[in-house]
Amino acid sequence: MTRPRCLVVVTGTDTEVGKTWVSAALACTLRADELRVAARKPAQSFAPGDQSTDADVLGEATGEAAEVVCLRHRWYEVPMAPPMAADALGRPAFTITDLARELTWPDGVDVGIIETAGGVRSPLASGGDAIDLVDTLRPDHVVLVADAGLGTINAVRLAHPVLSRFAPVTVFLNRYDADDDLHERNRAWIVENDRTAVVTTIDELATVVRDD
Repeated sequence: MTRPRCLVVVTGTDTEVGKTWVSAALACTLRADELRVAARKPAQSFAPGDQSTDADVLGEATGEAAEVVCLRHRWYEVPMAPPMAADALGRPAFTITDLARELTWPDGVDVGIIETAGGVRSPLASGGDAIDLVDTLRPDHVVLVADAGLGTINAVRLAHPVLSRFAPVTVFLNRYDADDDLHERNRAWIVENDRTAVVTTIDELATVVRDD
């Protein structure tokens, strides 16, 4: 496949931590800097009545069609992990290798953003998760999205060491409030005790990606 100059995988410590929001906001910020950005969602699942999917949000941020962001046959209309949703719908099983082979990019993309589904160890394909995707793709950078509140340190410590075997990792503390004592203590602990890169704003994250 044509590979973007900088390939970034955005994953999360859990579902609903804000991966799509972070991915879309990062894309908008980088595009405002006149970089060419594309986004991909290898597979997505959603409730049948949902008015907007992750692919719609990412497509709006990058100026691409939702069916380009996530190929239509990888849309699963059951709110479960994608391989579970495929099974529930009676559709064929697929592997991480299948998802990786389906990733295509236009020529001249400066930053390619790939958003995974669920948490780091949530099933993304039969026999594979976000860690396996990162291992397969070897991106230039991984963004680990985590909530800023209770449970953050444990969640980051479980995910970060495995991901960092394959690529540099930056933790994005989503919904961070500098005036919240717990949020700030969590940030400081991760930085000072684990020597882990942490950012709390999209502008900071964009700087990390641009400097890769």
